[in-house]
Amino acid sequence: MQFGLNGFKPPSSTTGLDPLQLLYDGEQEPDFQSTLPSNVDVLIVGAGPAGQLLATQLSRFPKITTRIIEAKPGRLQIGQADGLQCRTIEIFEAFGFSERVLKEAYWVNETTFWSPSEDGKGLRRTGRIRDTEEGLSEFPHVILNQARLHDLWLDAMKASATRLEPSYSRTMASLHIPPSGPVEVEIERLDGGHKGQKEKVRARYVVGCDGARSGVRRAMGYEMKGDFANQAWGVMDALVVTDFPDVRLKTAIHSAEEGSVLIIPREGGYLARFYIELDKLKQDERIAKKSVTADVLIDRAQKIFKPFKFEVRHIAYWSVYEVGQRLTDHFDDVPPAERDQRTPRVFIAGDACHTHSAKAGQGMNVSMNDAYNLGWKLAAVLHGLADPKLLFTYTDERQGIAKLLIEFDHKIAKLFASKGSKDAPEDPAVFQEYFQRQGRFMAGVETKYEPGLLTSSDTTHQHLARGFGIGTRFHSCQVLRLADAKPVQLGHVMDADGRWRIVLFGDGADPTLPSSALHETCTFLKEKLLAEYTPAGADIDSVIDVRAVLQQRRTTVNISSLPPLLLPSKGIYGIQDYEKVFTDEASYGFGHGEIFKSRGLSAEGCVVVVRPDQFVSAVLPLGGEKAQEGLKRFLGGFMLVQKGTNGANGHAG
Repeated sequence: MQFGLNGFKPPSSTTGLDPLQLLYDGEQEPDFQSTLPSNVDVLIVGAGPAGQLLATQLSRFPKITTRIIEAKPGRLQIGQADGLQCRTIEIFEAFGFSERVLKEAYWVNETTFWSPSEDGKGLRRTGRIRDTEEGLSEFPHVILNQARLHDLWLDAMKASATRLEPSYSRTMASLHIPPSGPVEVEIERLDGGHKGQKEKVRARYVVGCDGARSGVRRAMGYEMKGDFANQAWGVMDALVVTDFPDVRLKTAIHSAEEGSVLIIPREGGYLARFYIELDKLKQDERIAKKSVTADVLIDRAQKIFKPFKFEVRHIAYWSVYEVGQRLTDHFDDVPPAERDQRTPRVFIAGDACHTHSAKAGQGMNVSMNDAYNLGWKLAAVLHGLADPKLLFTYTDERQGIAKLLIEFDHKIAKLFASKGSKDAPEDPAVFQEYFQRQGRFMAGVETKYEPGLLTSSDTTHQHLARGFGIGTRFHSCQVLRLADAKPVQLGHVMDADGRWRIVLFGDGADPTLPSSALHETCTFLKEKLLAEYTPAGADIDSVIDVRAVLQQRRTTVNISSLPPLLLPSKGIYGIQDYEKVFTDEASYGFGHGEIFKSRGLSAEGCVVVVRPDQFVSAVLPLGGEKAQEGLKRFLGGFMLVQKGTNGANGHAG
């Protein structure tokens, strides 16, 4: 991470003790608990994983007034969710705390499968697989307590330029969406000394991250539609003594008669989570009406584990839930028939839109991806960089993903059911095969956005970058930084800062020659494209960040002779940025990423356009009118030309 552009500030208790975090420039810490402002840009209702990611994203923009309200009196103590996909860790890297997660979390390296023994009186291991496919991501699948994850989001939020934190002990009492203008929200306080007091807030945008019983969703008149599967499960975080050999591996157990168990080892080396199948519910019966206790869960688990010993010494958390898949028709306040009349002002994310079982660890992950999809779009519109119609793409993109999730969960929930269920497979190999085949989906890297405003429908040039499929997430790969020979994951330079990325993969021509395709493309970008979309006086890379990966060895390239766009002068002192250019060669001691080979990049070079949430929007040839017209046509579809721009924004020279 780069810092110190506008002068060195020694770490202190006022500016911040960590130089990798954004330094706070204010004189007095803002107060988020006493009162709420009467007018805000974005009001987030609910401080779960989706709400906290969204708040953290928006907290990075000092010109945007954001508030997040939460009914709880303070930070979460114990969380229900714990699985974090590979793709989710990639997102944490963009926010700057992936290392903290990886150090604390349990790494899911293997998954095993157990089924009834041939005589039906015991259990036998029927499969062992690598949990995550080779090369799927530079990050593993991990397990970390949701409450701990909340703390990491709170730290990231607090370390931002705005010092944002949730306003606790507040619940939404009512929400009114007028025909135009700000959304009117009435908030009720729940804290002692203020209980029952009402606060009125007018917000340009409201986002409901308030769970399955979302008040924001109800205020929009939407319902969750779907079915319960009449199947109850218990969940228990416990310290156990057992002779079952795979208790520290992610394990799926199908017993002959007593049901199924899914083991999820927890961080710390001792604690484990057990999802325990209970008796099927009768038609229209709900688990809340059954007298299920922790002892009931222990008894059922012991029966499933037989003949292995299973002694529970301590329970940290337990609960019961029903399996079901439910989905909301729409994720914003504008029905399809009214799209020509207005743009969205109210949104819902996470469990407010979709609910499902916990078997494949999708809920928290998909919820955070909802928020990541929305956050940068709100920022772009509020900053005047993008047309408000951009906000329609949130529902367009995320509802389709939610439908796929519901379909996937419906299938895997059946397969997790016991052998006594009519929907469960008789052959344990069927379950293992499906589980393995869906590994990419469970890792969170299978998401692909359909052609639309932000995803080019032109796949003519996809062959130039086969490993960067249009509509998929940018699959990171190691490269070597030209200026200092440091090995860098290319995806890790794409921080969650709201900026677009244009990555230029060079061809065989000398990139320092003005006649080269790379030089020609940089000149066009600097003098035409970036000049139009960058606010006057701002740094040339403040809206669109251009990077280049060269085929030439770094020892053959004079960095000072590269196009000025790749060595831009920035900040109040006009300091040059030396971290825009990389090469595809081996590092000192950290191997060779071979990005051109591993990502199927053509020796002809190409242009890859990446959105602020790290999804590939377009692939174009390097140089020539096709590339220039393609870029102008694509970005011109939603970005706004900035007033007063003349091609000399910031320190472009």
